[in-house]
Amino acid sequence: MTLKNLRKDNYPEWYQNVVAESEMAENSASPGCMVIKSWGYGMWERIRDIFDEKFKETDHENFYFPMFIPLSFFQKEADHVEGFAKEMAVVTHSRLENKNGKLSPASPLEEPLIVRPTSETIIADSFSKWIKSYRDLPVLVNQWANVVRWEMRPRLFLRTREFLWQEGHTAHSTAQEAEEETLKMLEVYRQVTEKYLAMPVLVGRKPEHEKFPGAVDTYCIEAMMQDGKALQAGTSHFLGQNFAKSANISFVNKNNQQEYAYTTSWGVSTRLIGGLIMNHADDEGMIVPPAIAPYQVVIVPLIKNETDTETIMAYVNELRDMLKGRMPLGDKIRIKVDKRDKKPVDKFWDWTKKGAPIIVEVGLRDIEGENLMVRERLKINTPEGKEVVKRSDFVANIEERLQNIQNQMFARAKSRMEQNIRTDITTKEQFAAYFANSNEWIEDGKQGKVAFVRGKWCADPATEEILKSMKITIRCIPFDQSNTTGECLLTGKPATMDVIYARSY
Repeated sequence: MTLKNLRKDNYPEWYQNVVAESEMAENSASPGCMVIKSWGYGMWERIRDIFDEKFKETDHENFYFPMFIPLSFFQKEADHVEGFAKEMAVVTHSRLENKNGKLSPASPLEEPLIVRPTSETIIADSFSKWIKSYRDLPVLVNQWANVVRWEMRPRLFLRTREFLWQEGHTAHSTAQEAEEETLKMLEVYRQVTEKYLAMPVLVGRKPEHEKFPGAVDTYCIEAMMQDGKALQAGTSHFLGQNFAKSANISFVNKNNQQEYAYTTSWGVSTRLIGGLIMNHADDEGMIVPPAIAPYQVVIVPLIKNETDTETIMAYVNELRDMLKGRMPLGDKIRIKVDKRDKKPVDKFWDWTKKGAPIIVEVGLRDIEGENLMVRERLKINTPEGKEVVKRSDFVANIEERLQNIQNQMFARAKSRMEQNIRTDITTKEQFAAYFANSNEWIEDGKQGKVAFVRGKWCADPATEEILKSMKITIRCIPFDQSNTTGECLLTGKPATMDVIYARSY
């Protein structure tokens, strides 16, 4: 079965094949965990570096906190521990003993340690020691780390038992300042995801039953995958004083009164790479946006005879040196010369499956005319996908070429999303019939079978059971409310709130 047939008929298997053939990651011998290979990790490094720069521009500083958290810290915040209880990995012993040739646990810990599923509790403990006066506020920290959540159905990048992420944590003197921080970081997430990952998102607030455990409000960015399902791409939480009270993060305010701080937390993870795959990959494999591609230009020498090696490699090296000073998309260009002892056609397809934005082939005939054979990954199966270009013109226009690819990728994904947000479903019966269909791959430029529905919700707590029975979720309450009245798509009751309904990962 080809990737094309897989994408239409077995989207989960297509996804796994894209990950494997692009050599981004593989399953580990550690159950539920993954090995992130150089191409996938290179993408994460780019994502990490871009976000890190944005965080520092907004006055956040990087810290590191322990990955082992005392169980008692979680028990202080009842809602928090309830939300993560089923996903927690717990360390109960500190040593192994060899008994009759078999290793077994020994030396029980005085208190069990939770392997970090998230760090609100242990960071709150540090905040309680650092914050004594309003002059100590705000505290703005970020952590790049790994976390462990015991997923029952692991899938590479989307849900693994260990994954990489960043988690921002801040403390403030007023609720208003903390809420402003929460929304500011959500906007950073939106900007980076759309500008650099070329992945359009919807922005809004989570309903009460979908909030982060222990939060007052959770805000999110939601992306649409090619099969019509939603992927939560990032979240930002206004925690109010909940964690401050449980950890005693208190300070003396300007009126010399003791009060609790207001805290926030926010994070994105390697799940974004899963979103990139399901947003941009096609029937040939992965397509990586130039802004986060580990290599933006891959040069493949076409050496048929060893006697041609010196001539071709001299031309290739000159091209690489000419490109080195270029700054597409606001950063130094990233170039790879593929010198592997492998057939050029095999090298080409390797980089096609990886999704390198531009693949340049150089042979003797190209050198004679001072040309290059240029292939853009986004156009690989189109008449424009292969062109002969003067070397000087290619170098002169590389910034514009890469920016155009970036823009085209975002435009294509945005058009797909916009065409597949249904707003014409206005009754309970229409809604039930719509989601009775199974998900289907959404072909570019066409409306798919089942994707997002934007419609009314009455906010009745009883609707949670209806959603579960239909295997759909409310992804967010969009900020851009229509302020109209209609029929709740779950109960038929009058409702004014607009929400996004979808199946999700």
